[in-house]
Amino acid sequence: MKIVIDARFTRLDQHDGISRYGASLIAATAKIADVSMLISDPRQLDLLPDVPYTLINSPLSPAELFVAAKVNKLGADVVVCPMQTMGTFGRRYGLVLTLHDLIYYEHPAPPGFLPAPVRLLWRLYHKAYWPQRVLLNRADVVATISHTTAALITKHHLTKRPVRIVGNAPQQGHTPRDPGAGADKTLLYMGSFMPYKNVETIIQGMAELPDMTLHLLSRITPQRRAELEDLAPAGAHIVFHNGVTDAEYEVLLARTTALVSLSRAEGYGLPLVEAMSHGTPVIASDIPIFREVGHDAVSYVHPGSPSEFAEAVRRLEVPELWKARSQRSVERAAEFSWEHSAQQLLQAAEEAVALRRRR
Repeated sequence: MKIVIDARFTRLDQHDGISRYGASLIAATAKIADVSMLISDPRQLDLLPDVPYTLINSPLSPAELFVAAKVNKLGADVVVCPMQTMGTFGRRYGLVLTLHDLIYYEHPAPPGFLPAPVRLLWRLYHKAYWPQRVLLNRADVVATISHTTAALITKHHLTKRPVRIVGNAPQQGHTPRDPGAGADKTLLYMGSFMPYKNVETIIQGMAELPDMTLHLLSRITPQRRAELEDLAPAGAHIVFHNGVTDAEYEVLLARTTALVSLSRAEGYGLPLVEAMSHGTPVIASDIPIFREVGHDAVSYVHPGSPSEFAEAVRRLEVPELWKARSQRSVERAAEFSWEHSAQQLLQAAEEAVALRRRR
């Protein structure tokens, strides 16, 4: 079976969530199957594994409507896309499309890096569920990364196609930290600064943590930074990094007290699993997806309570509890792997091919 995976959502400088998800799946699946990939910019190859590729149009181009004509020439049995927006007109191959989450129906503000016309279409698209149904029903199989999102797809009747889990996972190749070595009096946040991420509650909670330093690691616009700085309690220690490398991230994870995420909605919560794989405890909002990912390894708090957040941090200052959380975090993270995700993808691809032939 010849599998083509769409890598055109790979970033050019540094991975975001979907970019890393696609690249990691390609690398893992290429070890067990005949895999090639689609790119739209040669610079994407810097963040992708060394597998055969075909250069075609951007997924945001008007030419995307007719992209199947180009893909048909590759002779693929099945194409796997880490998004749900791939053009399908005239396709002659099995197709797996991916829906990561339904966040933007409740929180419709689009990512700022998208062009203005795309942001407008984004908002219109999320005004109703029927456009999502149209997109997903063009596939043979729909993939998603969590049981939480799979349940929401069923609840809202988003597709008639089979829905299969192709999970996310942390990066491998690092040694978890020594749980007996203690931690610095720091907290880390890794993620965007969109409103649903609820960074405001973390910052407000720092009023009760004057001896802690909060490190905000991701890139941030000057306007958004100014908004959060105005919200910061007097005397709070908050550092805006405006982006860190993977190496810098790992160094910080290896010494911090906890990674924190108080999002009101998520598709998965990859930073949680990344932190846990390093043996770093996690404090997270009590929402279904975080419960699915973190299970009993995470300290859960109400996303609207700065005091609950601060109290959870204080509990982790007890050495015995911190050590137990660190050890349990490593155990939980080990239950996720890209090898398992690659097997899930292969099963979904085989099912898509079988359904396509049956039709």
